[in-house]
Amino acid sequence: MRVNILGNGPQTGIYERGTEGKLLICNMPPFEVPRNEVYATCMVDFKMMKALQEGHIRLDMYDWILGNRPKIWMEQQGTFYMKYSHLIKGFYTHVPKYADVGKDGTVQAHTNFNCGHMATHFACNKMNADEVHLYGFDSIFDMNLESFTDLLLESDRGTQNTVRLAGNWRPIWTNMFKEFPHTKFVLHHVHDSIKIPVTKNVEIVVKKS
Repeated sequence: MRVNILGNGPQTGIYERGTEGKLLICNMPPFEVPRNEVYATCMVDFKMMKALQEGHIRLDMYDWILGNRPKIWMEQQGTFYMKYSHLIKGFYTHVPKYADVGKDGTVQAHTNFNCGHMATHFACNKMNADEVHLYGFDSIFDMNLESFTDLLLESDRGTQNTVRLAGNWRPIWTNMFKEFPHTKFVLHHVHDSIKIPVTKNVEIVVKKS
């Protein structure tokens, strides 16, 4: 089975609606995607839960797969949980050990393991995907951590924090590709100058201009 994962980076537009396979999105998609085309949206942050609770963002058009921090939020906010429980397709709280320590030496597994990581791991581990196609994961190729979500929720994208996050996020991808050697990972981007070591099960598809 093929699973497509739509990230939040600037190159998400490479994804074409109607592409074969099931679609996972990360938080809010950067362009409109009808409910019937989306398997679920994946969320891992407290700030997304807070924004939903305060009405700054609406995601009730999709089913939800929630990570550790959203699960904690739901446990602490009973009314919020009851309101949206019908949308929750499941909780996915597994965080692999290789996410524990970032390149900066910090032990912050749940911070290092971002929404794209969670969606990809879920696709491999729970959906048993044979192929995982990644769109809009610019941080693997460029020092560009800009995210559509940043337009909705404030995030620190200063140079120092960008370098720190890239150093923490990128090694997780290499380890995940190793963890699932029988899954084919196809990374879609505008060039093939990837910034991480990759295994034989990784293919890069460059969009022709």
